[in-house]
Amino acid sequence: MKPDYIFWVALAAYAFHILEEYSYDWKTWSQKIMKLDMDWNTYYVMNIAVLFLGFSCAEVGWSHPTFSLIFPAAMLVNAMIFHIIPYVRSKRKFSPGMFTAIFLFLPLGLGSYKVAMELGVFTKALVISGVCGALVMAFPVFLLKTKNLDFFKP
Repeated sequence: MKPDYIFWVALAAYAFHILEEYSYDWKTWSQKIMKLDMDWNTYYVMNIAVLFLGFSCAEVGWSHPTFSLIFPAAMLVNAMIFHIIPYVRSKRKFSPGMFTAIFLFLPLGLGSYKVAMELGVFTKALVISGVCGALVMAFPVFLLKTKNLDFFKP
């Protein structure tokens, strides 16, 4: 039996991550520390989109690991780029979501790739999923950074 459950556990972890970010006000933190033009509606929509991705990846499971591993890859990128690195760069200013990033995202993300390697998933699939996971996390930032450009205004 292939351990598809790891993708469902990752989805649940992401839900807890959103709860931590919301409770400790990641939106305001991201405005101050990361200089993101974030409001609560944008935060909600972006997280709903990520949850849909997570649900899709969990549903597909190991039948298409290149796709399914995008979610754990996105979790790893999220942990590093949106929590751990900004925490260090801001001289240890707490990043809302950092606890779940460290204690859930890192173990589940790395564990998913470990399972993939044990199942014999090709290196090409691992790399593609990793790049796609990074793109998934970069896309919302791209949207935030470009939304006020004249080209995108009605």
